[in-house]
Amino acid sequence: MTRLFLIAGEASGDRLGADLMRGLRVLQPDIQIAGIGGTMMAAEGLVSLFPMQDLSVMGLSEVVRHIPRLLRRVKQTVAVIDADALVTIDSPGFCFRVAKLAKRRDPALRTIHYVAPSVWAWRPGRAAHMTQFIDHVLALLPFEPKYMRDAGMTCDFVGHPVTGEPQASAPEITAFRARLGLGSGRKLLTLLPGSRHSELDRMLPIFSDVARKMVQATPELALAVPAAPGMAHRLKLHFATSNLPVNILDPLAMPLAEFEALKRCCFAASDAALACSGTVSLELAAAGTPMVIAYKASALTAFLMQRMALIDTATLVNIIVGRKVVPEFLFGQCRAENIVPVLAGLLRGEGADAQKAAFAQTMAALGTGDASGLGAARSVLNAVRAGSEVTGEITHPAGRGAV
Repeated sequence: MTRLFLIAGEASGDRLGADLMRGLRVLQPDIQIAGIGGTMMAAEGLVSLFPMQDLSVMGLSEVVRHIPRLLRRVKQTVAVIDADALVTIDSPGFCFRVAKLAKRRDPALRTIHYVAPSVWAWRPGRAAHMTQFIDHVLALLPFEPKYMRDAGMTCDFVGHPVTGEPQASAPEITAFRARLGLGSGRKLLTLLPGSRHSELDRMLPIFSDVARKMVQATPELALAVPAAPGMAHRLKLHFATSNLPVNILDPLAMPLAEFEALKRCCFAASDAALACSGTVSLELAAAGTPMVIAYKASALTAFLMQRMALIDTATLVNIIVGRKVVPEFLFGQCRAENIVPVLAGLLRGEGADAQKAAFAQTMAALGTGDASGLGAARSVLNAVRAGSEVTGEITHPAGRGAV
């Protein structure tokens, strides 16, 4: 019987972890899984060691303020790991500290990291550093395994699950618009200000300013905000006195699967979206929703990230297609007066077709999707079985072979 300890530290990792858990139980029904995760992993049966939100801190300088608490959680986590393998999912700031200490305590422990760090974008030395405590890596992007293997780890490209998720049908989109009371021809703008409290601190004032200016120019414009788990109450309080036509979708108001389907309907029904930089941009791309990406960090974080960056875009669609099709307003450029004209043009259809063509190219490049998590599960189980002599040979869904 295989025993795994999984760690996810944010919403995107929680989704990957839930898919992985489903895949693992298909391949090995008696597998034992413990660890840390959010609502999606809880729905798959995980009893989290502590709330995942304790780890949801973003930004270099932001992390510094929470170091004492994070270090206490690291110590607590390492103390309870009793497994054949540790599977850390993204969130390298926390996960790598746990992996390093757990490996030091038990050198026989297999350590697997899900989501290859973007060493091709910044801090390339991270790959070499990982070899001290990570045995195997699961990559979401097809060009990432080479970076991991060159550093000395095994790595499998398992595809990005977003490409295999079901998309809303025309009747579902019609029903969603009716649910929001949207007549034919009325435009819908979706706002996605982030999934962490630190992101909402920075992005909500900017997104609200953008929404206010957009509605002033187009009074019939409707707004939707699909909330991240645990964030709906804060969003409702924020928009309560705004007098804006905002529809907040609360994941705690319905079963999780129903909310995920509703969110996909929201994306597909939207004429455009304004989103905080992150994984959600791929969800919008899968739905074919034209978007503008925005991101603001503390002055120190922005300075350090800009100095260390190897590329000049933060959006995966732009990275994969090799050109800036999706407009971005990052750091000092993240201001309402910059965003509003571009977003208004997008709502009129300007640049929408070019974005949709880039979305199709992106989905094709990410491989045949596997939202069931079977590809990731096979990679994890093969790495565990291979022990200290991992070959990297796995049988992938959709015909992908060894990498």
